[in-house]
Amino acid sequence: MKENVASTLVFILLLFLNTNLLNGQSPPEKPEIFKCRSPEKETFTCWWKPGADGGLPTNYTLTYHKEGETVTHECPDYRTGGPNSCYFNKKHTSIWTIYIITVNATNQMGSSSSEPRYVDVTYIVEPDPPVNLTLELKQPEDRKSYLWMKWFPPTLVDVRSGWLTLQYEIRLKPEKAAEWETHFAGQQTQFKILSLYPGQKYLVQVRCKPDHGFWSEWSPESSIQIPNAW
Repeated sequence: MKENVASTLVFILLLFLNTNLLNGQSPPEKPEIFKCRSPEKETFTCWWKPGADGGLPTNYTLTYHKEGETVTHECPDYRTGGPNSCYFNKKHTSIWTIYIITVNATNQMGSSSSEPRYVDVTYIVEPDPPVNLTLELKQPEDRKSYLWMKWFPPTLVDVRSGWLTLQYEIRLKPEKAAEWETHFAGQQTQFKILSLYPGQKYLVQVRCKPDHGFWSEWSPESSIQIPNAW
């Protein structure tokens, strides 16, 4: 009797699976964690790309554990970073710690998991661009004229305490030129350029990079008109 019941259950399960496969339905494909980023070495976000959903509603969960620990946790915040993301606030962020992160996809037909992503927050810092880029023409009486520029670090980054040290890079060009001229500014938040073409409108941008991590995006363009008598 038990064998008959077991055989019937297996038959029903196979029938269900075959019916769904004939309808083009299948387990979800493996998702991919494609980026993890910290803007200030105090919080971070990871994003993933879903695979094909197999023609069925699919649920995604991000789980992680810290190297050397056995307890697995689920993503603390699926909202702040936008779709297909997980945000770790200050409470859930530790530096000099390896996070092993996996995204799991599940639908009615089965499940799949991404390749694990190993994350050390110290090495995924990508700051926001510097802010308040200001341009000014300086024409000293006894020296050559120059373009003076200054800016401020990204709002979220704590540079005063030394928690994060930033280096800066500037680029500029005449408005209609194709190529940018790039200058490394080190840790200073001001810079001057001596050699400019008279009568040209110049575009200027600045970006920043931590000791360990990646360059920010370029700041929005600022512009200044160089007089003909320069």
